[in-house]
Amino acid sequence: MTMSVVTGHVGVLKNSLVEIESVDYANQLTRARLVPDTPQQVTRTLVPDGAIVDVDSAAWTFEIAIVQKLASGGLVKALLDATPGDELEVVYVPKKVNGEPQATFTVIAQPVPIGGDQGAQAISEVTLAVQGQPVFGTYSA
Repeated sequence: MTMSVVTGHVGVLKNSLVEIESVDYANQLTRARLVPDTPQQVTRTLVPDGAIVDVDSAAWTFEIAIVQKLASGGLVKALLDATPGDELEVVYVPKKVNGEPQATFTVIAQPVPIGGDQGAQAISEVTLAVQGQPVFGTYSA
């Protein structure tokens, strides 16, 4: 059996693309995670190794942490200005290099928290619901 060689900064999230409504906000984010919640049901049967397993479709969320820019051009401002329930188109590329994976999906707008601790960078953390399933493809500049 051959193993692939791991080189470089594998797993380091940098040089990402996070477009929301065609505006790249990656320079205002400290976290971006597309997270599936996949319900599973396991029923044990009356034989020693018996099990019936069912896996449902995933419900997805998009977790982001945003440096608070409340002025024009800021993602926090854009989310605060959006009507809760609006559908926003997102393109997420964890590593913005040709040939790397990308996800395209729709999130549901909601208000985000503002403010923070004295003397610290104000960060808004929010989990946005994804409408339907993301579409996965390959990034090409």
